Amino acid sequence: MEPTALTALSPLDGRYRSKIAALADYFSEFALIRYRVRIEIEWLKALAAEPGVRELPPFAEATIAELDALARDFAPADAEAVKAIETRTNHDVKAVEYWLRERFETNPEIASHNQFLHFACTSEDINNLCHALMLADSRRDVMLPVLDTIIARLTGMAHTLAAVPMLSRTHGQQASPTTVGKELANVVARLKRTRERIAAVALPAKINGAVGNYSAHFAAYPDVDWEALARRLVVSLGFEFNAWTTQIEPHDGIAELCDAFARTNIVLLDLDRDIWGYVSLDYFKQKLNPGEVGSSTMPHKVNPIDFENSEGNLGLANALLHHLSSKLPVSRWQRDLTDSTVLRNLGVALGYTLLAWDSCLKGLAKLEVNPTVLAADLDATWEVLAEPIQTVMRRFGITDAYEQLKVLTRGKDGITRASLAGFIGELAIPEAEKKRLLALTPQTYTGLAGKLAREI
Repeated sequence: MEPTALTALSPLDGRYRSKIAALADYFSEFALIRYRVRIEIEWLKALAAEPGVRELPPFAEATIAELDALARDFAPADAEAVKAIETRTNHDVKAVEYWLRERFETNPEIASHNQFLHFACTSEDINNLCHALMLADSRRDVMLPVLDTIIARLTGMAHTLAAVPMLSRTHGQQASPTTVGKELANVVARLKRTRERIAAVALPAKINGAVGNYSAHFAAYPDVDWEALARRLVVSLGFEFNAWTTQIEPHDGIAELCDAFARTNIVLLDLDRDIWGYVSLDYFKQKLNPGEVGSSTMPHKVNPIDFENSEGNLGLANALLHHLSSKLPVSRWQRDLTDSTVLRNLGVALGYTLLAWDSCLKGLAKLEVNPTVLAADLDATWEVLAEPIQTVMRRFGITDAYEQLKVLTRGKDGITRASLAGFIGELAIPEAEKKRLLALTPQTYTGLAGKLAREI
């Protein structure tokens, strides 16, 4: 079968391709080859600019421009040519080196010095920088902008619904009221913290040879400061220079970034489940799409499928992210290849993450608060005022305040405004405090919730 959206093995490349297509620019096979070409070119330019590498004179500006243009304009047809060479070499990085030699056969400056392509490098010197670029570029261009959109959407809802009272549920039971906006503000605060973690993770990188000692470099040019040259290149690409490695950069930065994404996903998983519950309580209604079907047999249904899809894909994403973060920093002795195949799934992990984020956003856009149901639930639970009443009683030294309210309200049906008013009227507290308690309702007993929601 021809590969199409219908015949694709992975749903990311099939059913959900349109939702996560932006990541293909960073994690596809084509993207990996393009990044490899860029790193090979940057290393060649760095060698040419190093006075100690005497057999490779500095390139003319026109040659540098040609090299930069190839890295910038690398096309799918170029990647196909590299793959054709790989069928002979059975080595993906070496295929890039050979393709570059062929590509610059007509440039005498490069052709006469093509032995300096991939000079003293092991494949991991190229690959670790490629993976760092993939993650850094996709974090900046795709992942953080979508996360920022979620945070902005929730912040707007928190502000709009800051004063809308809602019955809380602790242990699934009726509890002290809050506001819808305050509950959303709680999520915003958590997401802001995890967003900062994602953005702050530094990605270390290296370019130091077969086992990290610059051995081949030093053998060829013992007078060159190879550490300084490697540091300049790594830092120029925007990464933290790692001076101590085996053959592989140990991937601790990638592991940390995977953990940061996973932590954000856990916060959103918590949100998905809470919103799902509030929809089931009818606290939120969902905007109707006339052509959409909720159930194949029950015509009345409007299911919270976006939050369910988000929850399911967050689980898939975190299964991969947790495996990446625990596996990648572990390598036998100076090198094994178990990281190589696993690293090819960075885009899969972020693909499921992006898919989940997209579903969450779609679901949030459909939500409409249902003030009628919210008010009815609050009107039916006057017993939640036992907390403020007993707390005021304590203020004025009444003994056994908690116990008195426990006897009055715990497990009792039919607690009403009138029954609480009768109890308050008999209290030995100042009249002004009695009036304040008598004026209190489940709708107004929300403390600083509205203020906190507006401040997020």
